[in-house]
Amino acid sequence: MINSESSQVYCVIMRSGTSKGIFLNENDLPQDPVLRDKVILSIFGSPDPRQIDGLGGAEMLTSKLALISPPSRDDADVDFSFGQVEIAEPVIYYDGLCGNIASGVGTYAIEEGLVKAVEPVTKVRIFSRNTNQIYITEVPVKDGRPLVDGDYAIAGVPGTGAQIQVDMAGTVGSRTGRLLPTGNPIDTLDIKDFGKLEVSLLDVVNPCIFVRASDIGMKGDEKPVDVDGNEALMKLVDNIRVAACAKMNLTDWEIKNPTPFVVFVSPPKDYTDHLTNKKIKADEVDFLARMIILRKMHQTYAGSVSCVTGMAGVVPGTVVHEMAKPTDDQKIIRIGHPAGIIDVEAECDNTPEGIVANRVTYSRTARRIMEGYVYVPNKVFEN
Repeated sequence: MINSESSQVYCVIMRSGTSKGIFLNENDLPQDPVLRDKVILSIFGSPDPRQIDGLGGAEMLTSKLALISPPSRDDADVDFSFGQVEIAEPVIYYDGLCGNIASGVGTYAIEEGLVKAVEPVTKVRIFSRNTNQIYITEVPVKDGRPLVDGDYAIAGVPGTGAQIQVDMAGTVGSRTGRLLPTGNPIDTLDIKDFGKLEVSLLDVVNPCIFVRASDIGMKGDEKPVDVDGNEALMKLVDNIRVAACAKMNLTDWEIKNPTPFVVFVSPPKDYTDHLTNKKIKADEVDFLARMIILRKMHQTYAGSVSCVTGMAGVVPGTVVHEMAKPTDDQKIIRIGHPAGIIDVEAECDNTPEGIVANRVTYSRTARRIMEGYVYVPNKVFEN
């Protein structure tokens, strides 16, 4: 103990996909959820716009939490809770699942000795406590350790790394119990202060609302700087979410919850990666997509939302399928987002019981940046 006025908490900072998160062992934290979250907020340095007195990165994609614990189910290897830690408010949202942070959980579990490494690929069954469902990561390993180096590149992350495959087929109906919450590929909503709007509602990993960009006056190739701070647009997004949640019977939903996400889609066109200024050609993508989270445009594209977007691309009749125009045997859906392209492997069948998702898989890379102890003032542990 270096400082008698502080307590040590073991932590790992990991770049996971296009996000960066603080990974904590839940058993190292207070059992009382209120006190636990108070300690976590102190670790991140929230509430403070700069998170100057903690480990948070003062940006939505770098203020993310992974709580890891031993498995609570026989069919899982590890339990995982995702938290979106607010920066300027003393709040942690456990609503929904971050696909980027989720992709690094298997790597963390192997590195921490929670899961035995099996070469050349270790399958890790992860119980998401956010959705009460299991997803699977396939982690490449060598000499008992997850591989870090590789030739797989993801838009929004410099360089390349070892490819981690994430299969989210087990998360269909995460909140609503159905792939298509209303049973329809398209629904018409009556939006306050706007009027009628056609949307597609799908639920894989997290429920999402898909809108044609042109229907809400967007071009489809906007960058975050083009929309962030646009109060009229964000109010429209709020109203779309309110109407969609009513349609999906999410009666316990509140407007402050991050999910469901609104995604506006448009046909392929040339555009520029806003992070690197690289030119992306229309023929490199199947459609363009921009997602809104907590009243801001995502700088890249959430791994979780890539899953539901990919599935929407292969479900006949959705506004995304309309844009993508996939062939009958097409499995890989290429999504053009503000910082590049993300590929999703998606397959579905049309059965008498409705559309069934057979596979929805995406790939990420992950890297442990540091491990050690964060010092939390003792006073924080007081109720």
